Amino acid sequence: MAAPANPLRRQQAGILATLAILTLAAWVALTVQARGMGSMATSLTMGMDLVLFLAVWLVMMAAMMFPAAAPMILTFARVQAGKRQQGGAPVSTWLFVGAYLAVWGAVGVIAYVAAAGAEQLGNAVPWIGSNGPRFGGAVLVAAGIYQLTPLKHVCLRQCRSPIAFVLTSWRDGAAGALQMGVRHGLYCLGCCWLLFAILFPLGMWNLALLALVTLLIFAEKSLPFGNRLSWAIAAVLVAYGIAVLVSPGILPVQPPHGTMPM
Repeated sequence: MAAPANPLRRQQAGILATLAILTLAAWVALTVQARGMGSMATSLTMGMDLVLFLAVWLVMMAAMMFPAAAPMILTFARVQAGKRQQGGAPVSTWLFVGAYLAVWGAVGVIAYVAAAGAEQLGNAVPWIGSNGPRFGGAVLVAAGIYQLTPLKHVCLRQCRSPIAFVLTSWRDGAAGALQMGVRHGLYCLGCCWLLFAILFPLGMWNLALLALVTLLIFAEKSLPFGNRLSWAIAAVLVAYGIAVLVSPGILPVQPPHGTMPM
């Protein structure tokens, strides 16, 4: 009885090892990029064009989201392996992963357009530029409040239960794998998008912050106390956001006068 399970264990070990290597490589790339940013770290677009920004964004998403997405990816691979043993047509797990990343790529395009627009607006309207840190504080408060919304918890439930997602969202074939990857990516987006938004006011190249957000996302989705952790994150973000609104100088990254904050 144990023999049939060995190929599955080897396949899952291979997928897990590949995800670990990709995640580690992404963190190394982020570390190298962060050291070379210099004054560009205070710019919302980091002085990049859309193509370069999107490439860096996808590396960041791989570094931060693969650990939390690994249980869902492994569950998808396990179900596919079971179908293969029953004589079904195999579908590559990487189709699912690619569709998942495509969702975050689309978000990266939206983030770049919003960041470029905010930079132009901040430079054109002195009041907005000089109050940039307070807008950052408002983002922090909004992120904290969102942690408590029904939409957040609906998405978090889907991310915390890969089996439930498979039972309710399974689609056969390559097209089905792509649909499932997009669907799971949207649930992850609904769960985490404002946790990524706080990177803009707090410092996109603050590696300690990136690591902390990665751990929080992983804990929310994977650990038994994840639901309760959402409430703690909400309290911290709202309290810190209000403090920034009152005293903008406490943001860790202060931009040159007249520009929007990173």
